[in-house]
Amino acid sequence: MTSKVYFIDMRATIKENFLDKIGRLVETAGLSTVLDKRNLTAVKIHFGEMGNAAFIRPVYIRKVVEMVKQAGAVPFLTDANTLYAGTRSDAPHHLTTAIANGFAYAVVGAPLIIADGLRGKNETKVPINQKRFASVYIGTDVVEADALVSVAHFKGHELSGFGGTIKNVGMGCASRKGKLAQHSGLSPKISGEQCIGCGECLEHCSQQAISMPDEKAQIDLEACIGCGECILICPNEAIAVQWSRSIPVFLENMVEYTMGVLKGKADKSLFINFITDVSPACDCYPANDAPIVKNIGVVASTDPVAIDQASVDLVNAEPALAGTRLSTNTAPGEDKFKGIYPKVDWEIQLDYAERLGLGTRAYELVKLTDS
Repeated sequence: MTSKVYFIDMRATIKENFLDKIGRLVETAGLSTVLDKRNLTAVKIHFGEMGNAAFIRPVYIRKVVEMVKQAGAVPFLTDANTLYAGTRSDAPHHLTTAIANGFAYAVVGAPLIIADGLRGKNETKVPINQKRFASVYIGTDVVEADALVSVAHFKGHELSGFGGTIKNVGMGCASRKGKLAQHSGLSPKISGEQCIGCGECLEHCSQQAISMPDEKAQIDLEACIGCGECILICPNEAIAVQWSRSIPVFLENMVEYTMGVLKGKADKSLFINFITDVSPACDCYPANDAPIVKNIGVVASTDPVAIDQASVDLVNAEPALAGTRLSTNTAPGEDKFKGIYPKVDWEIQLDYAERLGLGTRAYELVKLTDS
């Protein structure tokens, strides 16, 4: 079995501009068959960290929103709060960053909702009964949505090799607790040198798992539930994630979370990857490096595995641009992502997703001709 992945390049004419071309792509890929009238539809995107400019242009997102409305559904743009303390780690800062980066209602035509609430604790426990997790913790507003349209910026990533649909869905829709579970099997760690004993973490710990012996915070590992709120609340950044997961375990965790997000939405989801501004690292950084290949285009599919495989193949088929972080594997056909992250076997995520029945790596690339 193969899945169809639909593709448009970056070419445009007066007869059909690039925005209209995006509309034709998502409709051809099956948007109207995925959505029913009045479906509350989560359009899952990444708003970009403040200072990063590689994220998908808001005017492109507006076209996707228009197509969702045209299908009779009701779209809202969404993402979940970050695990680390940055400009998207709670809903007020997250929304402020999104608007500053151009995703205001006046631009995109849809409201912005942070899926896991004010502090990342508005979550739903979704049973999946898999190898890594019996249950996963997903932002409630994504779970309660009738349908999902994932719009991912395809780029490199230091933990997963590349970030595409699977990362946008599995990591991006997880609550803070879910993100911590994917990254670490350990409770957050406290730096004794940075901790000043202010007590902020102690006051905000819902499980009373933090004490203050010798005027320094200490976490009771048995009482800690891994919500990660202390990481966010510490004013001195003295509490951090223990990045204990090996790459294979992390990738399988991420895939199982993707499974949890898509549970009950297997026939109610469409996936879109923008293979533009292919930066070497995640949009979570407050800066973005030069793209490693030219702007390639956009792909869309109802198969989350096939679309990521096709995106990797399209990037790897290109010659690397000069003057970028990529110094090896620069020729057409060479693996650009392993050139940047040689110790990351990105294929693990696709193999595991295929084994879990989320889709197939075998695909047919259907190139839409210019109208």
